[in-house]
Amino acid sequence: MKRTLASRLRLATLAAGCMRGGASALAQDAFRIAGIVPLSGAFGIIGENMRRGATIAFEERNNRVLGKPIEVVWEDTETSTQVAVQKTTRALARDTHTLFGEVSSGSTLAIMKLTEQRKVPHIITLSADDRITGADKTRYAFRTSNTVAMENRMIGEFARRQAVKKVYGIVSDYQVGRDMWAALKADLESKGITVAGIDFTPIGTKDYAILLDKAMKSGADGLALIVVGGDVTTSLKQGGEVGLPTKMKVMGTMLMDETQGQAVGGTGALGVHSTLRYHFTQDTPRNKRFVAAYRARYGELPSQYAGEAYDGMSWWLDVVESTGVWDKEKWVDAFRTSVRNDSVEGVKRMRACDNQADQMGLFGTAVAGGAGMPAVTMKVTETFTSQDLFKACN
Repeated sequence: MKRTLASRLRLATLAAGCMRGGASALAQDAFRIAGIVPLSGAFGIIGENMRRGATIAFEERNNRVLGKPIEVVWEDTETSTQVAVQKTTRALARDTHTLFGEVSSGSTLAIMKLTEQRKVPHIITLSADDRITGADKTRYAFRTSNTVAMENRMIGEFARRQAVKKVYGIVSDYQVGRDMWAALKADLESKGITVAGIDFTPIGTKDYAILLDKAMKSGADGLALIVVGGDVTTSLKQGGEVGLPTKMKVMGTMLMDETQGQAVGGTGALGVHSTLRYHFTQDTPRNKRFVAAYRARYGELPSQYAGEAYDGMSWWLDVVESTGVWDKEKWVDAFRTSVRNDSVEGVKRMRACDNQADQMGLFGTAVAGGAGMPAVTMKVTETFTSQDLFKACN
């Protein structure tokens, strides 16, 4: 019996070793990417645009990296952090080489813990919470897009350049919204701009009429509208009914773009000022190629969500290719000090201190689109250098 048991243990050990060896070999038959994004729910349109942008990044390399085919599995988080965590856990069990996502900062922060635990590179192209590359940063999570801090600085500087005297705030009542407002309020006041008042409103508010009326009667000439999801459409549509954009400078973080303009309509959208993560009019060789490829495949201009997804994913894959090896740690080391000289927005540099892309910032105003353009088109009216937006690494 002892001899039989020992034989069984040896066989089990041998089998486990074979399985490990097989898994290692299998890891190199394809480059596996898990796209963890909302494809339904409130953020579904954002997730779909991210998927489209990333797809162009794959296709421009003929769906290959390090000599192997790129294999992508897209998981719908249904705009739920709980679902995002569940699907990330499942994806990481499949020997994933790169994880891409999410939209919501709360979901991103949650799945960052999983990618750190499993030591899987994690590419973030949308979530802006400062903790992602700040207090909660990890070795494996990289953000190639904007932070809350840089977007707040753009809003504050825009208000200063436009000689805004007083600002009223309407802000979604959740932690990130409150954090954004606290930082923006301090920045506005440091520039000599008075804060006339603030209202925190629950996410999903259906009636903004009373809040907008308070803002217009406050004596403020600027409105910081920091709301999320469907509340952007709701608040701006109702604002259009009372001529809000003609009475105050309405400004915010990702408050308006061509996709949002279509949902809101011209009355509520035209004249709204917003930070932009990306814009299809950027005059760079890579952006021109990307826009052409995107229009050929999808029959429309890329949104800021698609543009940032393309830029971050193509940057990452180029760095992986440059290492010439199948080693996640070497990919991470290379990306932490990489420079993207030909991003869609010009030069981007990855900061090794926090895995945050150092980059320029864009600010735009919604105007009536011309021939061949969406009815509401963002005109880039302000640009900010990376020196304007980022503090140097310690």
